[in-house]
Amino acid sequence: MTETASVDRYFLAMADPYRRGFIEQLSRGPASVKQLAAPTNVQLPAVLKHLRVLEDGGIVVSEKVGRVRTYRMRPDAFDVTTNWIEQRQRDMNAAFDRLAAAMAQVPEEKDH
Repeated sequence: MTETASVDRYFLAMADPYRRGFIEQLSRGPASVKQLAAPTNVQLPAVLKHLRVLEDGGIVVSEKVGRVRTYRMRPDAFDVTTNWIEQRQRDMNAAFDRLAAAMAQVPEEKDH
């Protein structure tokens, strides 16, 4: 998967408030589907769809033991976007550095 596709999938996964809520819960530790659904008042099939989007986005992983599916955050869940944001910051800083260098080349006007 390309970096652009990874970033797109991540932001798609993060675009929904329910999914962000699940991420907040999972950042405190693993949880079952039932545990994740409890505070949302959302039906289990809808919760599973949201969790599938988070899994496709590379943010969470799941494991099924018996009849219980447990989700947890991936240790590298935020690496793709962190790298993307840091690159945008480097690009922006380089642009400001070029602007500052160009401005330093322009002679100041003297008031007469």
